[in-house]
Amino acid sequence: MKKSFFKKLCCPFDKSDLEISVIREADQEILEGLMTCTTCARYYPIIHGIPIMSPDEYRQPALEAPILQRWGLEIGEVTNFRLTEQVES
Repeated sequence: MKKSFFKKLCCPFDKSDLEISVIREADQEILEGLMTCTTCARYYPIIHGIPIMSPDEYRQPALEAPILQRWGLEIGEVTNFRLTEQVES
C-alpha cells in the first residue's frame, strides 16, 4: 500500500481518522502495519501491502492473532475488533 493512499482511508464504521504503525516498508510502500481508528479503537492490519478492512462479521480473530503476535503485539480480548488492551512484547 502506498503511503499516499493511507491518507485517503478512514474507519469504515465511523469515518474517523486512522493512525498507523508501520511494521515493514520498502520504497514508500507499506508492506506490513497496523491501522487503528482514533475514535472506536478498531484495528485493521496491513498484510503484504493490502489493508484488511472487512466488516467484523467476515473477520476471524484466530486468523489475525498469529500475525499480530509475529509483529510483537499482543492483543487482549477481541470485542468487535477493538483494541481493549495492547501490550508490546
